Amino acid sequence: MVICNVVGARPNFMKIAPIVHEMQKRKIPKFIVHTGQHYDRQMSRVFFEELDMPIPDIFLGVGSGSHAEQTGRIMMAFDKVCMEREIDLVIVSGDVNSTVACALVAAKLGIPIAHVEAGLRSFDRSMPEEINRIVTDHLSDLFFTTEESANNNLKKEGISEELIHFVGNCMIDSLLKHIGIALEKSPWLTFGLEPGSYALLTLHRPANVDEGEALKSIVKIINEVSRSIPILFPLHPRTRERLAKGGIPLAHAVNTCEPLPYLTFLGLMAKARFVLTDSGGIQEETTALNVPCLTLRSNTERPVTITSGTNRLVGTDHEQISMSVNDILKRNWRSGKRPPLWDGKAAARIVDVIEGLHPVKREGASREK
Repeated sequence: MVICNVVGARPNFMKIAPIVHEMQKRKIPKFIVHTGQHYDRQMSRVFFEELDMPIPDIFLGVGSGSHAEQTGRIMMAFDKVCMEREIDLVIVSGDVNSTVACALVAAKLGIPIAHVEAGLRSFDRSMPEEINRIVTDHLSDLFFTTEESANNNLKKEGISEELIHFVGNCMIDSLLKHIGIALEKSPWLTFGLEPGSYALLTLHRPANVDEGEALKSIVKIINEVSRSIPILFPLHPRTRERLAKGGIPLAHAVNTCEPLPYLTFLGLMAKARFVLTDSGGIQEETTALNVPCLTLRSNTERPVTITSGTNRLVGTDHEQISMSVNDILKRNWRSGKRPPLWDGKAAARIVDVIEGLHPVKREGASREK
């Protein structure tokens, strides 16, 4: 049984790395395809080194572009991989363009697909990620879920319960494995900060950064928050471009930097007083770390981070953000608990399921050229 593990954007690395390690341990034949959807030579190398992942066997190098351009280029390149190699299972993770593109190719060629982090739903189809989640799930054959809401969503959409496997969260596998070394590095010292004395901000969702007035409104709120606590802001390239294009100034207490390596960011997040973000994965990581999280969105596909964890949806509402920041600074914030099966063993459960398979090729397009 030969397994193809697909990565494309940085969040994929943390989800796939524990699975690759578990397969190595059990000597399961596998290879890694890196689509190059997010690719910076230095950052990509650092991520693979820090997660102790093997160098990808195949690099597609698709680069950036519109959703259609990027998805199309990934499909054309991945189709060649599937034609040239015998593959028994394609594993995709998350909700990025690489996820749906490779799932489409595999489905049309009759190659079974496993979706890691299946079933998450924001119920907001204005988010490109939501479209990717829905399409990938309805192409897949195996569904590995991180929380109970995902199980329920899949069942409501007609997915057979026997194909759904509640395994936990591979991103938390990576976090628990690396948190010790991340803290040993004391990355806050690089920025002249002390543990618990700063907030961490990430911002990259198109709804928040691509429309000038929306970005101005968020920055205005962030600048006001920085009067109470310094903010460290690793800038996503697109966010940096939009800020410069719009001439939108950041307050002196909002310290910007380039995107950070995994261990550096993890250490900073673990010791932040709170995190402001529009990222899905960071909602999960802050919950696992018991760090307050203010999500700059009106919805989340990860409701367990609210019901069990430390997350609160504040959107871009000035009053909500201000009130929540005050609550945190006054230590009026509930302590969360780690959700079920977020115990560092999700990858082992996934590979247990895969090892139990007796794969039968689905009918699909011929792989003959």
